[in-house]
Amino acid sequence: MTFKIITLGCKVNAYESEIMKELLIKAGYKEENDKPEVVIINTCSVTNMADSKSRKMVRRYKRENPDTILIVCGCSTQNNKEEYEKMDIDILLGNKDKSKIVTLINNYKNNHEKYFKFYDDRDLEFEDMNVDKFSSHTRAFVKIQDGCNNFCSYCIIPYVRGNIRSKDFTKTLEEIKRLVDNGHKEIVLTGIHTGSYGYGLNYDLSDLLSEMAKIEGLERIRISSIEVTELNDKFLEELKNNKKICNHMHIPLQAGSDEILKKMNRKYNLDYFFNKINEIRNIRPDISITTDVIVGHPYETNELFEKTIDTCKKLKFAKIHVFPYSKRDGTASSRMPNQVDEHEKKLRSHKLIEVSNELESNYNNKFIGKKLDVLIEEVNNNIAIGHTSNYLRVELNGDYQKNRIYNVEIKKEYLSNEK
Repeated sequence: MTFKIITLGCKVNAYESEIMKELLIKAGYKEENDKPEVVIINTCSVTNMADSKSRKMVRRYKRENPDTILIVCGCSTQNNKEEYEKMDIDILLGNKDKSKIVTLINNYKNNHEKYFKFYDDRDLEFEDMNVDKFSSHTRAFVKIQDGCNNFCSYCIIPYVRGNIRSKDFTKTLEEIKRLVDNGHKEIVLTGIHTGSYGYGLNYDLSDLLSEMAKIEGLERIRISSIEVTELNDKFLEELKNNKKICNHMHIPLQAGSDEILKKMNRKYNLDYFFNKINEIRNIRPDISITTDVIVGHPYETNELFEKTIDTCKKLKFAKIHVFPYSKRDGTASSRMPNQVDEHEKKLRSHKLIEVSNELESNYNNKFIGKKLDVLIEEVNNNIAIGHTSNYLRVELNGDYQKNRIYNVEIKKEYLSNEK
């Protein structure tokens, strides 16, 4: 049979979709984009827009491919079970049992009975998944952690992903070694709350980074995202000594005022954040630090928003991922008064994006004329696209080979703001 997987949302979803794809191919299924017999939609629920996009995708594929076996899973289904149960879906899952995809499809083919399965308990075990090779990326993602215990007031993810849990240390290293043996030079560690890896166990993220550095053939270790509260002395020492860790860190700020950070139930204040960023830059002066910021959270006045702009400029981020606040039913923020008008959220978003563009340009320009290593990820019509360790996106003309690292003198025309 033929299949197609549509992935919405984060790198964790991308990893889990890659797992399903690999399992299906090993079982004799073939990937097909035009008229697949099986369609899997891996949904996202991080915002209302993500939920809406997920539902539209389901309706579209059912309308256009009525005879296709339709499987829907992920955060949006977990968050909106009743709504998805009313749709004409053949196999409906939450965030668990994606690793059983082959068995679920084969059972459906045999009995033609619709299958819906959800787990409501937050106390879940880590669902073991292993991928051998990422077919569509030079870099490979490895999901080392799932779940979140933070319960930020605006966020639905702890309710749809469950408790913090980690992949076994030995199994994680075995998967990474296998990916490196299969040609991947860069490994991206990902999770819902990646920095909490090993929570409650006798190992942590720093231990994993230290062991990864010993793997021959692994050139780069990238961390998808990490909370500022997890940058302890042990981690900073590893950052100092481990040269394979990429010169880029994504550290969510979320708000640039103590007042809104407190409303968000974030676990730090601005002084703490500034001090940690200074510690990182004392270790690696040229590091790229990118961030997430939510604009228009309840109680955010124009004055507090301007404070966020000022904070971002002072922190000199290399890029800001800007998100208008999305009211998620069931979260503490959704019940707060002083909700910000949608039009005002859009205005603030545009303003902060302009700040991000300026900061990104300032950061990129510092490297013009310098030589940096570029890992080539795409080659099309004599145009090669890749990233530096500090995540500059570089476009080169000439004879370059995919999945090789070249030392390149950076020129302004090589740089692109797309990331």
